[in-house]
Amino acid sequence: MGTLVCFHAHPDDESLTTGGTMARAVAECHRVVLVVATNGEHGEAPEDLAPGETLVERRRAETAQSAEALGIDRVVWLGYSDSGMTGWDQNAHPDAFLQADVDLAASRLAEVLREERADILTTYDWHGNYGHPDHVKAHVVGHRAAELAGTPRLLEATMNRDELIRLMELAREMGQPVEVDGEEWDPGGPADDGNPFGTVAADITMAVDVSAFLDRKRASLAAHRSQVTDTSALLEMPQEMFAASFSTEWFIEPGVETDGPQPGWIFP
Repeated sequence: MGTLVCFHAHPDDESLTTGGTMARAVAECHRVVLVVATNGEHGEAPEDLAPGETLVERRRAETAQSAEALGIDRVVWLGYSDSGMTGWDQNAHPDAFLQADVDLAASRLAEVLREERADILTTYDWHGNYGHPDHVKAHVVGHRAAELAGTPRLLEATMNRDELIRLMELAREMGQPVEVDGEEWDPGGPADDGNPFGTVAADITMAVDVSAFLDRKRASLAAHRSQVTDTSALLEMPQEMFAASFSTEWFIEPGVETDGPQPGWIFP
């Protein structure tokens, strides 16, 4: 059996783009490790924090619950500060992941890859799916770490923009448009860095079927209950819409030519 390491920027990022893949790998008796770059301290602070409890503590506890739902064997925290969205003051904080030395951060991730004798590392596509500075940094750090550790296979988790646009049109026809900040979400519109969301289908290498693991994926998402804005709309989706949206996870394998996503699996 092999070892999969998934590298994510924030607590809760693991749920949607790789949650099903991690659950499937666990079910097939592979070892699965989650590495989280930041503490996520610029997420939503819930009203029910206990006296003395910090948002970082809450989000780590939620991530532990998410890991249990997915069956993850180990969670590693690199401990960088959340950089916030593009243009926020936090981007310039000396402890922010955005400001981290690439080789230093990559060496820390590479240490985990070596310890685990990782067969596969997942990170993000070139603009981190939607341009968040920490996601973009994770793309760069992930590539460098795989190089340093000699990890055999690197995959970039992405979202299929063409499929998302189709699903948003379907949701609108069903009278269930997906809204963000009170406005209907357009995956083809500018995201955090000004680029559209995700990747066009023609540039995606692999489509992984995770339909048998939707219950675990949904439980992973629900574990991050403090992040109401990010989770509530997704969890309130009818089961059919949730399944249509999240039964496939999408990956780009750098250097592999493609005519669009091919059905496949990350392990041989």
